[in-house]
Amino acid sequence: MADEQMKQEIREAMGAGARALASLRAAQEKLESARKWGIADLLGGGFVIDMFKHSRMNEAAEYMETAKRDLQRFQKELGDVQVPLELRMEVSTFLSFADFFFDGLVADYLVQTRIKEAREQVEEAISYVERLMADLKHMV
Repeated sequence: MADEQMKQEIREAMGAGARALASLRAAQEKLESARKWGIADLLGGGFVIDMFKHSRMNEAAEYMETAKRDLQRFQKELGDVQVPLELRMEVSTFLSFADFFFDGLVADYLVQTRIKEAREQVEEAISYVERLMADLKHMV
């Protein structure tokens, strides 16, 4: 009976992990899109490019918040296993303002740097969750 209960707990953890991976991958997709729009902006974009870029960044931030909640559920299901929860994409209000209204190379570069940092966080979290999920599969 205890063995079956343990398998059920593992399946629940795997379900939570799968939801976390889905959110992380959605954030990764939006960040990749934001990165591409950012490159276009660096090459001489304008207001419309900025709007697309910031729209993708906002969508990515929403997915990252969802992923954070999903990772917290995953962590709860796993018990004592530590899961990185430092997912965030912060672009200050001033930086957003500067990107839209000054639309210069420096502002565009700073925004690209923030996108890159967020992408790295998401990729690290995906790798970590994938490793945990592989370990869980071997336990079932």
